Parts: sequence; C-alpha cells; structure tokens
Amino acid sequence: MTPPPTVKVELLLQGGHHQTVYLQSSDPLLQRLFQAVLPSSQRPRPPELFQIPLQAGHAGLCFSSEHLVGLVTEPPMYIQSALDPAPTPEVIPSPYVQMDQFLTAAEHQALLQAAIQQEVLFMPTQTTTDTPDYRQSMILPDLDGLADRVMERIEQVLPKVLTQLKLPSFKPSEIETQLTSHNDGNFYKLHNDNGSPDTATRELTYVYYFYKEPKPFSGGELRVYDSKIENNFYVAADSFQTVDPRNNSIVFFLSRYMHEVLPVSCPSQDFADSRFTINGWIRR
Repeated sequence: MTPPPTVKVELLLQGGHHQTVYLQSSDPLLQRLFQAVLPSSQRPRPPELFQIPLQAGHAGLCFSSEHLVGLVTEPPMYIQSALDPAPTPEVIPSPYVQMDQFLTAAEHQALLQAAIQQEVLFMPTQTTTDTPDYRQSMILPDLDGLADRVMERIEQVLPKVLTQLKLPSFKPSEIETQLTSHNDGNFYKLHNDNGSPDTATRELTYVYYFYKEPKPFSGGELRVYDSKIENNFYVAADSFQTVDPRNNSIVFFLSRYMHEVLPVSCPSQDFADSRFTINGWIRR
C-alpha cells in the first residue's frame, strides 16, 4: 500500500520566527496546526501548546497556538473554512516532458550492450513498504559508470526541462539513478516517488528508455495521473496521460505525481529483449 505523502511544513511564528518540519499528510499534528490558524470564531478548542520534536528527537520546539501566524506547505494544502461550501475537487493537470534521441546512436547501443552483459548481476526490485505483488522488475545494484553519459545529458537539459514544466530554476543537491529491466509480466502499480521522509526532497522523476530493435516487447507504458486535492493532500484523479516508452527517449515529471508502469508482454522472455530504463530522481 502506498504510504501517505510527506508534506514540507514551514511554521510561521510571531516575531518573524520560522521553523521547517516534515509531516505525513495523515499526521493528526498537521490537522491540529491547520486548526490553529483558523479565525478564533471557527476554532474548535481554546489555545493549546504545541511540542514538536526536531533533529530526530534531539531537540524540541514549543509554542502556543496563539503564536502561530501561518503555514507554508509543499505540496500546497488547504483547510476548508466552516463558512465555505464543500468544493468540488478540481483536477490539476500533471504535465510531463519527453525528449527523443536523447543519446547518440553509438551511445545508446553501447549502453544497451553493457546492460545485457550484466544480466547475472541483476536482482529483483522491492518497494519501501515491502508490499507483495506491487512491483515486478529487475535492478542492477551497481552501475559502475554505466549511466554516466545519461547523467551528463540530464544536467545539460535540466534548465530546459524546468522551463517547459514551468518550474523555478534550482541547482540539484543530488541526482539518483538506477538501471531497471522489465520483462514478461513485469509492472509497477500506482505510486509516487516522494511519499516518505527520506524521499521528500525528490523534485523530478526521470525515465530513459532503451531496448533492442525491432522492439521485442509490448506494453510497459508509463501512466501519469492528474491530481486533485482531497482532505488537504494530493491524490490521483481519474484522468491520466499515457507515455509511450519510445526507444532512446527520456521522460521528466514531478516526483509527487501518482504514476504506474503497465504490464509488459515479452513473448521470448529473454533478458536481452527486456524494456530497459535508466531511471531516477532529481533532489532539490
């Protein structure tokens, strides 16, 4: 089961003080904080004392709800005023960028052959929640430089990608990468890529596709779901975009978007006929 999304919360306190904490969207503390910034006539209880652990419990922040001026949340979250009618959830589009011919033909072929030669080193993938039957694929634990050229190209095109996605420019703190293969019957069910405390700073997800020609498999499309806000956090809408895994192309989208990999059909079941990807995450 997909864990609740992690929310970056900046607490704005009287006197110009502020503090950033990370909370799961389902955390009752987050709801209490929202209630504390309601107008006094709408608050369900008198002022209360907040005591929030910091630095893995080595420090703590204490303040009265009366001193809480506001909250800045990422992704944006909203609380409904008791005076407002219940809104109909608005569908928020989840755009993506896909670039073709990302590597030269020679670079693409060299990467493909290198991946195939590493077959014995691939291991089954897992999810952070160890949920059974949620993800089936294989991953190469040690890339040993295989993805260097892809990483270089990502750094080159990132400013253009941010512009196309209408995101503010930023310098990545880290670009994570892995090499994944999907063969017959493999898939990855609906999930996002920054829904836990250790992944909360992932801003963009990327997927570079490479495989043999003629294409030896079918399926394996990436389905990126639009979003809507329910109960103050992002969830998948019913609408979506389906991304064709075009050979030697790369896709970028926000890591908070819900997405899935549709099942792959590879009649030969040969490892060399797999749908290969260099995929990973760009952290702020």
